[in-house]
Amino acid sequence: MDFPAAVDYVLSFADYERMPRSAVVFDLRRIERLLARLSNPQSAAKSVHIAGTKGKGSTAAMLASILKQSGYRTGLYTSPHLLGIRERIQIDGRQISEDEFARLAGRIKPEVEAVNTSSDPGELTTYEILTALAFMCFQDRGVAYQVLETGLGGRLDATNVVQPEVCVITSISYDHMDVLGDTLAEIAREKAGIIKPGSIVVTAPQIPEAMNGLEDVCRQQAVKLVRVGSDVSWRQKSISPEKQSFQLMGLKGNYNIEVPLLGEYQLENAATAITAAETLAGRGAVITAEAITSGIAGVNWPGRLQVLRRKPWFIVDGAHNGDSVRRLVTALRQYFAFEKAVVIFGASSDKNIAAMAAELKTFPDRVIVTSSQHPRAVAVEQLVEEFSRESIIPEVSADVASAVEKALSLTGPADLVCATGSLFLVAEVMEYMQKRD
Repeated sequence: MDFPAAVDYVLSFADYERMPRSAVVFDLRRIERLLARLSNPQSAAKSVHIAGTKGKGSTAAMLASILKQSGYRTGLYTSPHLLGIRERIQIDGRQISEDEFARLAGRIKPEVEAVNTSSDPGELTTYEILTALAFMCFQDRGVAYQVLETGLGGRLDATNVVQPEVCVITSISYDHMDVLGDTLAEIAREKAGIIKPGSIVVTAPQIPEAMNGLEDVCRQQAVKLVRVGSDVSWRQKSISPEKQSFQLMGLKGNYNIEVPLLGEYQLENAATAITAAETLAGRGAVITAEAITSGIAGVNWPGRLQVLRRKPWFIVDGAHNGDSVRRLVTALRQYFAFEKAVVIFGASSDKNIAAMAAELKTFPDRVIVTSSQHPRAVAVEQLVEEFSRESIIPEVSADVASAVEKALSLTGPADLVCATGSLFLVAEVMEYMQKRD
């Protein structure tokens, strides 16, 4: 099986990232049966399990970078990908090769077919197969630590088959309410489903309703909870369009940190990653202050407040709910000097578009709505309707390429363009800009 055939094979199963959420059927028995046939590779390495609504990917990438700088072979499993499926499975900051992906897919195929002969609880999904591939890869390559980002929720996510050393909960807000619940407390309990006895929990700052839910689960599981923002604190020192710096007063000392990712919320993510690293150090890992500072300074996590070009500023960000769009707007005003702002906006059908439109009400001079090629992309007609409710009359572009060209035609060297609303939109914008430039 070559790489294109392997990708086609993995994507031939139910792909919940591309299907309507109403079609989602979560059941951990499928992946548990698959992993049992593979001799449970998920247990070969020590695990850090990360759930949350916002910042979990950035936090995972930062922690993996710290562990790499500490001398540990480190696996990183994230989703979704931006430009290529191999991005999801990385070792020491490098995605696995096409040959390795194909080899793993060939190995797993007969086991998938064996599991799928049972009708209960249905066939394996694309995400479950990718998760198993990641565990196989990490076992084959002898990683010491595997940093795992949940895909959706936590309790019934396919990654929730490990016994983690540390569980990390990043910022929780309203998202996937049709699956996770209508209140922040309900959503928090679903995210907290990754928490298991014997682990330690590190949480980013939370809204009280979400924090209460996390505290309840920690009490029930009799695990220690470390709160970033109270047990650990930080203060911002400097910002620029290239990087920012802050001082962290941590569990084991103070650190002066430079972060190449922009946005004040990335300081929160960095503080959470560092606290998780300190917690691992308390459980036997050898992690120095130098490894922490160099790990954060060297992190790479594209598509998040990323500058693609200057004059005009052209920025992409995967904000996909009201709270993350609010943070994005704040960051754009804080980190960049510009005269006029144009937003290119596209979203997925399961998102709260009204909340995002409301946050953009007072920011851009112009909004251009468009639709990515992703199956769950919202039609531009619906986006126009949602923005019109906020008294915003957007421009309309049928596709990402025309939206980019329209935005550039509306802006000059002193202006700013930002594409946001969905990581799928961001990926298409990045691909188009790479070809264009």
